[in-house]
Parts: sequence; structure tokens; C-alpha cells
Amino acid sequence: MPFSSLTALLFPHLAELDVEEVACNGATLRIRACPRTVEADCPVCQTVSRRVHSRYLRRMADAPVSGRETLLLLETRRFFCEYDGCHKRTFAEQIPGLTTPYACTTPLLRRMHRDLALALGGRPGSSLARRQAVGTGKDTLLRLIRALPDPAPGPVRALGVDDFALRKGHNYGTILIDMGTHRPIDLLPERSAESFAAWLREHPGIEVICRDRAGTYADGAARGAPTAEQVADRWHLLHNLGQAVERLVARLRSAWAPNDLAVPPPPEPHPQGKRVEQTRQRHAAVHTLLNTGLGIDATADRLQMHRKTVRKYARAADADELVVTGPMARQSSLDGHTAYLAARFAEGCTSAQRLHTEVLQRGARVSERTVRRFVHRLRAETAPAAPPRVPKVREVASMLLTHPDARSEEDRMLLKELCERCPELERARGLVARFCVMVVERTGAPQLAEWMSDAQDSGLGELRGFARGLGKDWNAVMAGLTLGWSSGAVEGTVTKLKALMRQMFGRAKPDLLRKRLLHLA
Repeated sequence: MPFSSLTALLFPHLAELDVEEVACNGATLRIRACPRTVEADCPVCQTVSRRVHSRYLRRMADAPVSGRETLLLLETRRFFCEYDGCHKRTFAEQIPGLTTPYACTTPLLRRMHRDLALALGGRPGSSLARRQAVGTGKDTLLRLIRALPDPAPGPVRALGVDDFALRKGHNYGTILIDMGTHRPIDLLPERSAESFAAWLREHPGIEVICRDRAGTYADGAARGAPTAEQVADRWHLLHNLGQAVERLVARLRSAWAPNDLAVPPPPEPHPQGKRVEQTRQRHAAVHTLLNTGLGIDATADRLQMHRKTVRKYARAADADELVVTGPMARQSSLDGHTAYLAARFAEGCTSAQRLHTEVLQRGARVSERTVRRFVHRLRAETAPAAPPRVPKVREVASMLLTHPDARSEEDRMLLKELCERCPELERARGLVARFCVMVVERTGAPQLAEWMSDAQDSGLGELRGFARGLGKDWNAVMAGLTLGWSSGAVEGTVTKLKALMRQMFGRAKPDLLRKRLLHLA
């Protein structure tokens, strides 16, 4: 392949140059080149000029080649502007697609820097750039991000809006999402009805606004886009219902006593473990061979077991008879003295050292450690039973909000018992279940009015307050329980935004955060 063809293949952005020299100096590749043209256009009046004023060597960093930093040494000319009416007396020639005024990097390298900046930010991007032979400073990367033009959002029919914390508890901003494409379209540095309304006036044509239950965005939407239909997010409706249910359960919690909710202790679990499994396998093997007509000796030879062991397995009808389930299941040096120790313990003598001395006087040959273990077991057996656990407020609220088919058997039994003891909780369960069905099946149009009437007449103050709140936001709630729009895409983008903020250690200014979010979408 000719050198000129190879150069065009490897360096297509240098097609308008004559490459005079390519040299490798350590970790840097130097390319010396000059323009092929003999004239240039004035950047102000566009007059073509051939009069050369002077020449100088322009140094520009280029994309790396084979992991080496690339430096382009470009012989550049300054021309006189031949139009007398132009205020630009001289100008430097520019190579289209390669050079721009005052730039020290080629467009190809700037795109690489920009991609690093958008993906990683300033300091991490600068660190990776050095390792990739495209080294640059963190401030340069941040300037590249801020210099990017905003992407055109296009026509937006449905808008999603939510807030996010610039500094939790102090400063909040507003994120705006195109619900048709699920892409962010803007980031406002504050959370206020005025700023949201102003943005809506600048972007007419929005028909649907998906929002949470906050009054700030409801007010801003009413001011900036009065004809748009507001849709309350269904998750936030369930969240508000959950808060009301928690307050209700907290008030009714005294209706059940701890003794009434005693749960029987779970059954003793079957012994498990490698040795237990091995015992079961041996028991099965012994009985299988014996059932075929083999004798004890033949079975012992076949299984490589002692005759006494085979006989012990043969006598056991079930393998569980052979499994040691506790300390009392095996022989102990305390045999014959356990009754005495238990009696002394019941009399109030709980010192293992003293009891050890007494059993030694009775002729036992046992260590103090064995006696101490036995005393510890007696303490555990005679310890008072723990009071029954009373279900927490959030646990009961979660049971009420969970679909009946998704509840565990224990939760169903407990909730049934609670409702039997507390009629108010039974009424709340019915109302909560009906509202959850409306949320899932989006049947608000035929059912919401009736549900609110029943909630008002239920005598449950917490659900009455929840129903009053729905009435104040009636149109948005009805749309949320009827239409298919949801703020899920907004919440997901907020999570992505939080990840960007953590990546920048919470120090990103709103303008920088906005640029990164819009261009990474």
C-alpha cells in the first residue's frame, strides 16, 4: 500500500494536508504537515486572499496512535485581507474539520475528551485520559461539558415532573421528563410553582402533566398550562394511603393485648447435617440388604461395618431413632447423678463449682466442665418464656396493603385474628383493599366517588382525612386512577441523577449536572 493511501486510511482527518514527516519521540508520535491550498478565506468578510503575511508552526494534540500521544505540527500561514473595508487586516488560515481558532486540540481528540467528561466527570475523566494517552486537565473536561449545546427536546405531549435534592433538607431542584420517550428534557435549579409555570409558558403544547401529590407542581401546572390534564401518580396515591393506614394502626394498636397474640413455638426441627444424612443412608442400606435375605455377618462384610453396628441399625425401625438429637441422647459420665443435680438446682444451688464438688463426694468421676454444661442446660430449660411478640405498626399496615394472594399463611391468620378483635381494623381492611384494586385495575371512574363516600362514613378519621385530600385534587386523582400514565420513568431518572451526583461527590453545580444528564440520556 502506498504511503499516501496508508496515511489516508489511518489519518482521514488529515486528508487536506501534506504529511512531511512522521517521527516517534519516546511515548509521543510527532506528525509534521502543511496545507495543500495556496489561499484562504477571511473569517469576517469571506474574501479570498493569496497574500501571505507570515508563517508559524502550530502545535495541536491529536487522537493517540497505538497507545502513543500524537502531536500534530502544522505549518500555518497568516494572510492579508485584501478587502479594504474589512477591519480584519490579517488572519490565520483554518483547515476545515481540523482546526478552529485558538484550539490546541483536533476535533477528534475533543470528541474523545467530551465523551470521557460526560461519562466520568472531571477528576476521574482526567485520570483515565492520562492512561489512554489523551491526557488533559479536569477543568478542561468540565469546560467541554458546559460548552455543549442543549439537545433539542422536540415536541413534548406528555410531561413528567418531580423534585430532587441538591442538598437534602436545604436545596431542591426540578426534573422534567418527556413521558413519550422517557428522556430528560430539562433541569430547573429550584423547586417552585413560579419557575415551573414559567417553563411551561416557554414550551406550549403540553397536554398531560404527570406529577406527585405535592401542591407546588399542581399550582405551577395550573398557572403555566391551564389546559393540560394533570395526572396524579398511582404510587404516590398508595404511599399516601399507607401513611394514613400507619396512623390508623398506631391508634388501634392498644385494642389487642400481647397475651391474645401468643404464637405457639415452632416445632422442633428435624436433625440435619452430614453425619445425620450418613446415618440415614446406612440405615437404609442395612435394611435393604437384610430384606434380600442376607444375614448380619454378610451385611457387615458387604457394607464394611462392624456386626454390632449392623445389629443396632437392624433393630431400629426408623433412622430417626439412631440420630442423636441432644446432649441427653448419648451416655454421659453424669448418668446416675442428673436427678440429684436437678433437685439441688431446684433448691437454689446454681453454682457449677459447688455442684461439681458435691457429685465428686457422691463418687462421680466427672469434670467441672461437664457439670457446668449440665447446669447451663438447666438454666435454659427453667428460664421464663419470652413474652409474645406484638406485631409492629408497619407490619400490620403492610399486611393491609398487600394483596391477599401475596400474604403468607401466618400473616393471613394474624390479620384475621386482629380484625376479629378490632372491628375498626376490619372496616379499614375492606376500604384499603378496594382502593388498591382501583389503583391496580385503574377503575377510578366508576368506583372512586363511592369509595370516598364510604370512607367518609366509616368513622375512621385517618381514612376520612385521606379521602378529603383526594377530593382537593379530584381531577388529577381521577386521571391517575383511569389513565395509563405513570411517573415511574421520572423516578427512574431521578435515581440516575442521584448516581451522577454521587459520582461527582455532591459538588456538581446545577448547570453542570443538567448538561451531563441531558447528554447522557
